[in-house]
Amino acid sequence: MAALWTLSPLLSACLFWPTCLALTPGAEPLQPQNLPLSLGFNSSDGSPSLDLPMALRVFSVDYHHVQAPFEIVLWIMLASLAKLGRVPAVVPESCLLIMVGLLVGGVIYGVRHSAPPTLSAEAFFLFLLPPIVLDAGYFLPGRLFFENLGTILWYAVLGTLWNVLGIGLSLYGVCLLAHSSLGDVSLLHCLLFGSLIAAVDPVAVLSVFQEMHVNEQLHILVFGESLLNDAVTVVLYKLFESFLRLPSVSGVDVFLGGCRVLVVGLGGLFVGLFFGLLAALTSRFTSRAQVIAPLFVFLYSYLSYLTSEMLHLSGIMAIVTCAVTMKQYVEANVSERSNTSIQYFLKMWSSVSETLIFIFLGVSTIQDVHMWSWPFVCSTLLLCLVWRASGVLLLTAVVNKLRRNTVTFRDQFIIAYGGMRGAICFSLVFLIDDFPKKRLFITTTIVVILFTVFVQGMTIKPLVELLDVKRKKRGLHTVSEEIHSRLIDHLLAGIEDVVGYWGQHYWKDKFEQFNKKYLRRFLIRDDHQAHSSILRVYQELERREQRGDEEAPPVVDPRSNSRPLLPEEMESIRRILSRNLQHFNNMQRPAYSRHTLHQDATMDRVRKPLHRHQSLGERYTYKAQGEDGEFKSSRRGRAGLSRSHTVCSMSPRPVLQDASVPAASAPARGQVDPNSEASIEEQISPQQQEAPLERSARKQLSFVLESEKQP
Repeated sequence: MAALWTLSPLLSACLFWPTCLALTPGAEPLQPQNLPLSLGFNSSDGSPSLDLPMALRVFSVDYHHVQAPFEIVLWIMLASLAKLGRVPAVVPESCLLIMVGLLVGGVIYGVRHSAPPTLSAEAFFLFLLPPIVLDAGYFLPGRLFFENLGTILWYAVLGTLWNVLGIGLSLYGVCLLAHSSLGDVSLLHCLLFGSLIAAVDPVAVLSVFQEMHVNEQLHILVFGESLLNDAVTVVLYKLFESFLRLPSVSGVDVFLGGCRVLVVGLGGLFVGLFFGLLAALTSRFTSRAQVIAPLFVFLYSYLSYLTSEMLHLSGIMAIVTCAVTMKQYVEANVSERSNTSIQYFLKMWSSVSETLIFIFLGVSTIQDVHMWSWPFVCSTLLLCLVWRASGVLLLTAVVNKLRRNTVTFRDQFIIAYGGMRGAICFSLVFLIDDFPKKRLFITTTIVVILFTVFVQGMTIKPLVELLDVKRKKRGLHTVSEEIHSRLIDHLLAGIEDVVGYWGQHYWKDKFEQFNKKYLRRFLIRDDHQAHSSILRVYQELERREQRGDEEAPPVVDPRSNSRPLLPEEMESIRRILSRNLQHFNNMQRPAYSRHTLHQDATMDRVRKPLHRHQSLGERYTYKAQGEDGEFKSSRRGRAGLSRSHTVCSMSPRPVLQDASVPAASAPARGQVDPNSEASIEEQISPQQQEAPLERSARKQLSFVLESEKQP
């Protein structure tokens, strides 16, 4: 493996000696003087001829014909080989890939004595970013995401605005203090730089947090915030870039800029929703061509991203919405093999894109465009940490008042410390129009990226263990847990409906009804409609298990370290259980139901009767003693009907006398207490009593227990 790490940079340097990478902007076209020497001369002026060679060649090399695809394949091969080498778990994979890129860039720079190829912003945003965002959106845990959607939007929108304005205004103050060296940096330039440096990269965040297996709430908050943070920062970056190109900025321009932010975000959401429903509808008719069914997932998702970019909308919002919308319908329409193909292709595609991004981050660091300024670089690094930490603390203090499960201080620290920068801000900084301090912005961005990825990325795992942050115990749920969670959702939705509160459970239940009644019938084939909700839950959990076996943390069985019980311990446990069952048999109570409302007069009176709480109907009957007979009989009828609906009461039911009690102690027939239940039951006709008594005798619950014979 060590030889592999040594040969990979040398191989890359030798292969990339003749030319730069095809993704690098500014590559010169092929000139006539660079043509192969095998071409002949057939004119008097010695000009080369493109159709008449001097002699027939048995073997020839034409590298320029395959230059672009050949170098792209070699870069992907280098990235894949880099993922094979593993270092101790302290170093995250992103740090490893950046170190490989630094090594490759250093070798290329030493061999060519010029800057190595860099990744263009167009190639990043059009080819490398969409697979990563599509993978994140397609396998997004929907329940957790939508339950915490308010908190995620709170962090992503208001938190990003807090960071952009705070960093931009603070850097402008630093530029005013260091006027001699930074006096030509305007306020809009500082706000533009603040918008790109505040972009938290989901690639870097995911690569670190997936290895730590933190709890689900913390993971979804960090992941969702970083995913939507990119959409907000890109929109703000384009807004400030438009302000820079205006001769002057007025209040109307600021108002229109705010409206543009809303249009860009909501427009991307609706574009993604449209293509997601279209992909789901198309997958319904792929029963005869299951081979191409996975292709529609990639094509419609990428088409939603390109359409949004064409319309100057948020492409990240579009592709995430498209993936979340079409997932449940596509999984129900296509076969299991197609689902497996979609899963592995998305994982492979996003993994290759992440690897290329981190390698090019390292390669692009070795170049000649750096400009250094200690006040600006150090202030930027410090302000990024301070403003993010303060924003998380303030926003969490507000949102915790509205959440049932509050975000703990340990989770807040991890959220603030996990704001790592990556390729998003690196690609945006190269899109800035040329001005005297652009090289300083590029250098500062590279320093912030390397600091957050290496220092924060390598120390966040020890901090999680030191702070004892709650980890994910098990990644997969059972059918019973899922059914109980859905039962609780239905109960909470019913409670919200009864009290008139339209909360998240109420709207979730309404959407589920609309989805089941209209969307699933229209977007899913009839033969794939799950008629049983339990069957649909089982199928969903089975698909989740298939794609989550490799990522789920190992389940530790607490019984693995327990010793087997000794024979005398087993015998003791058996005797205890037998004695308790015998005692329970002796303490048997008669059972009550709506069919057997009264005690059986012929049953064994030796056992003590069951004391139950007084019903509402009985209390009404007792209160109606002095009223008219017809009114009392109607109350008694309602009392008999309401005995199955008992409520808690302080007055227990009168106890029936035991058969062994002497007759003299009992009251005479003529002196029967009218408040007693026996007198009430005697007023009922024998025909009305006979049927309940027979049914109670048949339905009497009994336990047949066999006790062990003692030696």
